[in-house]
Amino acid sequence: MRPLSVLACGMMTSVGLNAPAACAAIRAGLTNFAETRFMGRDGEWIVGAEVPLDPPWRGRAKLVHMVAPAIRECLDAVGSVDLEKMPLLLCVSEKDRPGRFAGIEEHLLAEVQEALGMTFHPDSAVISRGRVGGVSAVQKAETLIYEQHVRSCIVAGTDTYLTAGTLSSFEQDLRLLTTENSDGFLPGEAGAAVLLGPEAQSSSGIHITGIGFGTEPAPITSEEPLRADGLTEAIKNALTSARLKMGDLDFRICDLSGEQYGFKEAALALSRTLRERKEFFDIWLLAESLGETGAAVLPAILGVAGAAFQKEYALGDNVLCHFGNDDGSRGAIILQHT
Repeated sequence: MRPLSVLACGMMTSVGLNAPAACAAIRAGLTNFAETRFMGRDGEWIVGAEVPLDPPWRGRAKLVHMVAPAIRECLDAVGSVDLEKMPLLLCVSEKDRPGRFAGIEEHLLAEVQEALGMTFHPDSAVISRGRVGGVSAVQKAETLIYEQHVRSCIVAGTDTYLTAGTLSSFEQDLRLLTTENSDGFLPGEAGAAVLLGPEAQSSSGIHITGIGFGTEPAPITSEEPLRADGLTEAIKNALTSARLKMGDLDFRICDLSGEQYGFKEAALALSRTLRERKEFFDIWLLAESLGETGAAVLPAILGVAGAAFQKEYALGDNVLCHFGNDDGSRGAIILQHT
């Protein structure tokens, strides 16, 4: 792929209401997990990671008020820009997500622009692909920047698992982490945004140099044996795109949120792509602090990676980030620091 520079980041999370605060909290391993207002079938309160909004918005308004400040933080970091020439690619939950708010595709983009008092480029769009949607947005941003010659593009994500319909469905499928189920995730929510530009716009810093997709024939809801075919395909495609080998990478940041399936898949994909001995190949998980944040995870990961490079606590200059949806969609990107 044609490299993209990460120029700025903004975040609204349960452990910090801007990118510096959130990244510092994640680095320190801080959490804000607490009992929510939702009760499980066992009569116990469901634990999650809620963004402390004031007032406590509900419905689509919550999505708007989590992502709008993150977008504004990005824009404030770069100063004066012509927004009508800057597309906004807004990542949201999958269309088949249980408990999903109605009207997201029809209204959310306009509501975000209204909250910001801004109008973005006509090619702005809502991408309803969950965690993998961020990878699709990066791919679209590359096309807009290099083929339609926009100077920069915002990739943002906003998502919440803290709705009655979502929690009820995942609890029924034994997907939530509870006192009775250790193989599950803690639900969370977040808004995050990154500003991307062509590599020439920033010769130093963090760059996205590879991107890849795959499809897993044995997703988490399947009873087929897991071989990690989809994630392996996505990683190989991203490595080819970046002209690197797995052994060239220094560490990983991914969307795993606590379920055994994801860790098994990541281990299998690693065994099928790494052809040389590495003494240490760490994996960073934002969900340890934020819980499951869905479509907001990719811009949040880019923000955490950027902070790690800027503060010099990254474990090397080459990073693999990978993502997966429950339907079997898989995506991967390669980040490089120069």
